Amino acid sequence: MYSHARHRYELRKDIILTTFTDLGLTPKLLASISAVGYETPTPIQEQAIPLVMKGHDVMGLAQTGTGKTAAFGLPLVHKLMEEDIRPKPKGVRALILAPTRELVNQISDNLRQYVKKTPIWVNVVIGGQSINKQAQALAKGTDILVATPGRLLDLADRKALYLDTATFLVLDEADQMLDLGFIHSLRQISKMLGTPRQTMLFSATMPKQVEDLSKAFLNDPVRVQVSPPGKAADKIEQCVHHVAARDKTNLLKDCLIERRDDLSLVFARTKHGAEKLMKHLVDCGFKADSIHGNKSQGQRDRALRAFKKRDIDILVATDVAARGIDIPAVSHVYNFNLPEVPENYVHRIGRTARAGAEGKAVAFCAPDEYHLLKQIERLMAISIRVESGEEPEGMPAKKASSNSRGRNGKPAGKSGGRRASGHRGRGGDARSETSGNGSAKPKKFKNKQTSVAEYDAKEQRRKDRTSDTNRQEKRNTSGEGRFSNDKNGASRRGPRPEGDGAQTRNRRPNRDGANASGKRQEASGGQENRNKAKPGQKPWKTKSANSGATGAHSSNKSRGPKSSNAKSSGKPNKNKRPARRPQSA
Repeated sequence: MYSHARHRYELRKDIILTTFTDLGLTPKLLASISAVGYETPTPIQEQAIPLVMKGHDVMGLAQTGTGKTAAFGLPLVHKLMEEDIRPKPKGVRALILAPTRELVNQISDNLRQYVKKTPIWVNVVIGGQSINKQAQALAKGTDILVATPGRLLDLADRKALYLDTATFLVLDEADQMLDLGFIHSLRQISKMLGTPRQTMLFSATMPKQVEDLSKAFLNDPVRVQVSPPGKAADKIEQCVHHVAARDKTNLLKDCLIERRDDLSLVFARTKHGAEKLMKHLVDCGFKADSIHGNKSQGQRDRALRAFKKRDIDILVATDVAARGIDIPAVSHVYNFNLPEVPENYVHRIGRTARAGAEGKAVAFCAPDEYHLLKQIERLMAISIRVESGEEPEGMPAKKASSNSRGRNGKPAGKSGGRRASGHRGRGGDARSETSGNGSAKPKKFKNKQTSVAEYDAKEQRRKDRTSDTNRQEKRNTSGEGRFSNDKNGASRRGPRPEGDGAQTRNRRPNRDGANASGKRQEASGGQENRNKAKPGQKPWKTKSANSGATGAHSSNKSRGPKSSNAKSSGKPNKNKRPARRPQSA
């Protein structure tokens, strides 16, 4: 870390870089960025571009709208042009991963401007589009592939591309990729890439998860930081309105009416809320559209194009668009709902004041969102100016989550992790708790108050039921009578019937002459005993001995469906198993 800090100090103090020409880029690349309108590099570009061109792994941290795409895109194109190698069929030379489709499209649009009049080929792989067309575009090989992790893995499973030739990897907005749960996908992708490779990681915030990710993916990285984590652009004016939730819509309409000619971006928390708010604004006469996860990719692209062309003045979006909209003309960002994650607020307001312009960020804070506002101010280390309303007084502190753990992973209590008195523990007593004078008092249960005597009686009844159940299971297993209570098997209904062919309750013989307990009956008396009628039961219908067929209810009857032909003709069913003839004595 000391060597990295010293390197950064020498880069910033001893070498003064003022133009892109001083960065050592190729003439073709300089002509392309000059046509785009780039004149002087931003601080993140000034520091990151020389490090990438020297082959270092870079971890860049800067605010949104400061030119991070050019900070890794320009040196990447420069190195690929120096190699002058054609990609193999289905091969990829450089891979750029981004969390959202809008951000992928934004990065690819910028890269295509950089590679004009060069042999470098840029392809895009995102969800919501035809995967077959994407596979056809990748068949001839790609120099730079910009993709989302999910669709990239789908194409890799289809063998539509090979990543073993990719020696450059860029992770843009790495913190959001972790928030969206792409960590396992990133690990799968990293195993497919070629080695050795150069890795670059860029983000606007640097939580602990991103630092852990950098240790796993980057090799001795150089950290480039031009602003503290969570800091917004200097030219963004921020304010907050303390307003009730039911009055937010009217306040938003008043603000939009005052600035009808400005491009305004409104952020809602949920997809349903964004769509409902957009329809209400359209009904009120505003030119508005929405973009969120429930919209198809075509609908999202059309809404963004209309917003850029100023066909609509208001775009209602969720956090899915907080990192994929690069429109310098956006002058106002409205946080209709404060985000649950404080870092998302930094990305939201970063959609304005881009490329050195000025902008304004307005937040609507309901009383139940006050704790979210305090988290945002704590992250950004500022106090947001109050435009209207009053801060709620005496707001209770946010309750700790129910899964908070104390010492040794046990639930935390008043005693700092130890189990409080009166709580049920291993070997403890949940019936009473000790009062101040040392005497035991009945514990008040949540549902009703139960005395000690009632509790003991209930426990005794439960134990009796358990013992009865265990005793009954033991009798059934050992073969005793169902109603027997003594060791000799005596039943309440009388002595147990004896005899090899005696039938007991629920002990019907099976088809091979064995009873339910598994004991095979003797062949001499088994058939006769089966044909005997029990007391109180209807006698079995049997045919004459000359017919040679068994009774209709014989245990040797077929288990399959009866034949309709045998029933109509009166002939015995051939599918039935023939009766077992008794052996001669």
